Amino acid sequence: MIIKINPREIPLIKNANKLCCKPYPNHSRGCPNYNKKKECPPNLCKLEDLFDFNQDMFVIYSEFDLGKHAQKMKKMHPDWTDRQIYCCLYWQPKARKFHREELENYKGNKISYISNSPEAYGVNVTSLMRKLGVELEWPPRRITRIVSLGGIKK
Repeated sequence: MIIKINPREIPLIKNANKLCCKPYPNHSRGCPNYNKKKECPPNLCKLEDLFDFNQDMFVIYSEFDLGKHAQKMKKMHPDWTDRQIYCCLYWQPKARKFHREELENYKGNKISYISNSPEAYGVNVTSLMRKLGVELEWPPRRITRIVSLGGIKK
């Protein structure tokens, strides 16, 4: 799905890269991609230096039926805990593949660049999606969404 947005209304979080360093289960030092992946902090430019804010921008998102996936996993592994059933290692590859296929549909004249990690640039994705009338579940249990930003690269 694609929704045109005003780039000046994108909610940004100051010092967002600090969030990447906060510990979470099984990651005592924060996100393992920090300072490793190309689209991860701390070496990113600002969002407004990446995209031309005088051009249209778009939120591109896809939905994955996590509830259906969880039911399937529970049948296959009845002894697994909820944490194992909902573990992103088992559903993200399928969801990301579908999202990549969706992104191919939108590349063209109005979109020359797509960021697959808007949160890495400090975008408050939950707030942005709420503005667009799409609620994100945290933690996701029924539907999970992968969100990208597209526009004209500066």
